[in-house]
Amino acid sequence: MRHTLPIAPQFYVTAPQTCPYLDGRMERKLFTALQGDHAQRLNDALSKQGFRRSQNVLYRPSCAECSACISARIRVADFEPSRTQRRVTRRNADLKRNATSPWATEDQYALFRRYLDHRHADGGMADMDIFEFAAMIEETPIRSRVIEYSRPAGPGERGRPLAAVCLTDVLDDGLSMVYSFYDPEMIDASLGTHVVLDHVAIAREAGLPYVYLGYWVPGSRKMGYKAKFSALEIYKGGRWQDIGDPASHRADLHPLSVDPIAEQVARITLPDSRIRD
Repeated sequence: MRHTLPIAPQFYVTAPQTCPYLDGRMERKLFTALQGDHAQRLNDALSKQGFRRSQNVLYRPSCAECSACISARIRVADFEPSRTQRRVTRRNADLKRNATSPWATEDQYALFRRYLDHRHADGGMADMDIFEFAAMIEETPIRSRVIEYSRPAGPGERGRPLAAVCLTDVLDDGLSMVYSFYDPEMIDASLGTHVVLDHVAIAREAGLPYVYLGYWVPGSRKMGYKAKFSALEIYKGGRWQDIGDPASHRADLHPLSVDPIAEQVARITLPDSRIRD
């Protein structure tokens, strides 16, 4: 006889650490392992509930008095680029996209190091060596791709140097941009915006309804750019909703802003697994 039972992963909570987005705050994450035969289905299900993947772990912010981090995604069918975003696309018309298997290269790591040294020298990844970088790219139990963007060679260069790279997961309802980095010297190219716009184009071509951008954080300069994309939805109050006016969302601390961990876990919807008695 067949029964339908939910996949039942164990959930854990990290110790508090310094928040990378808002000064003077501490972050805490709810997480579970992503492994086994049901990894893809678990990633699909939890991504729809505000979780993100990092290697073989799924996590979601669960800070004690702060709920500022809000998962965001673009509705592909309703997305319309702004005038500025259309200029970004034209400006980067000479970039060449190449989608590959999740395999790390020395060229990727060299670009990654330049990106960190210029933009996130004091961040949590600042000391990441090439082996840790390879693990970030290659340790994925689900369907993932590395999307590379190369540019024409300049004076004294050969081939097509990398301009940007994005590690992307393919979900059952969209693309999830796990981590992206780009040439920090190409400031005028707005490469971060271009990579998002191109992922919208890829999703549209593939018939996928969403592009998941990770977390939008009101009050954070690092994450503010995400609110500039049209057709943006946020996961708030246990459901996806249109972002509305970004200024209406606040990052204030409040002791009741986050439910107890046990209640959070109890409300997580897990995929079903067919097993035999």
